[in-house]
Amino acid sequence: MVDFSARLENEAQMADLYSQLGVARDASEAEIKKAYRTLAKELHPDRNKDNPKASERFSKVTQAYDILTDKDKRAQYDRGEIDEEGNPRSPFGYGRGPSPGGYQRSGGPEGFGMGGESADLSDLFDTILGGRRGGGFGGFGRQAPPPQKGADVSYRLPVTFEDAAALKEQRVTLSSGKTISIKLPKGVEEGTKIRLTAQGQQGPGGNGDAIITITIQPHRFFMREGNNIRLDLPVGLDEALLGAKVKVPTVDGAVMLSVPAGSSSGKVLRLKNRGFHSKTGTRGDQLVTLMVDLPEQDDELKRFVESWSGRGKGNPRASLGV
Repeated sequence: MVDFSARLENEAQMADLYSQLGVARDASEAEIKKAYRTLAKELHPDRNKDNPKASERFSKVTQAYDILTDKDKRAQYDRGEIDEEGNPRSPFGYGRGPSPGGYQRSGGPEGFGMGGESADLSDLFDTILGGRRGGGFGGFGRQAPPPQKGADVSYRLPVTFEDAAALKEQRVTLSSGKTISIKLPKGVEEGTKIRLTAQGQQGPGGNGDAIITITIQPHRFFMREGNNIRLDLPVGLDEALLGAKVKVPTVDGAVMLSVPAGSSSGKVLRLKNRGFHSKTGTRGDQLVTLMVDLPEQDDELKRFVESWSGRGKGNPRASLGV
């Protein structure tokens, strides 16, 4: 005869979140992220359109990643308080025991966790079932629970810096193979979650939801500062000294910026409403820091500066007390 407890333990190990990602139980967060990135590239629905099992596995490893990279949820999981879907474990009967992945029976059939001694459970069931006994399932008159919805499915959506700032519409391919368009919410930032109702797994009580976590990709020269965007802009010596109109990149496309005559490196100019959108609908600015770019070799400029340096131009560091 097959040992029932051993079979349950084997099934639980197969579902263990660490096994899903192929990492040890003491793996660091960096190791978990590295394992997830490798699996996500391999299993992503875009690369496995004809393989529904890969899409299902993709959902499971994403769910495992979301729990194990959340410090509180990982601790709860390691203590056996939640299961692989993040739900509380059953407190009695064949509910999972304190070790994740293992099942612990609460006692023998006649003792119910009392070391084999008989116990009167009437108070317990009165509490659970509201004191209604007689008739119905098991003689307790308990009504059948409502049909359970399908499981939620988690996704990670990389969004470019420019798209996040401008709230550009994104396309997402679900594990079912369906591609849909979503609007980024105002106030979007790294880790923002978007819930798509009834786009998860099927269940007797209806579909679960799709939960999309936004990751904003870094930019090679833009930097976010709250809802503002910062940019270091190189300008020529003549442009800084004489003033000029120069073309400047923004998340909405290039615009013309007026550089005042006599501008020094470090001067900050503001382009209004070129930053990220706040949750209230207002928009931040783009702050442009001028960086005067001097030529490496210019003999004429060098001779001019040498003749000009003796004209009593003063100490530019006097305000610093040096």
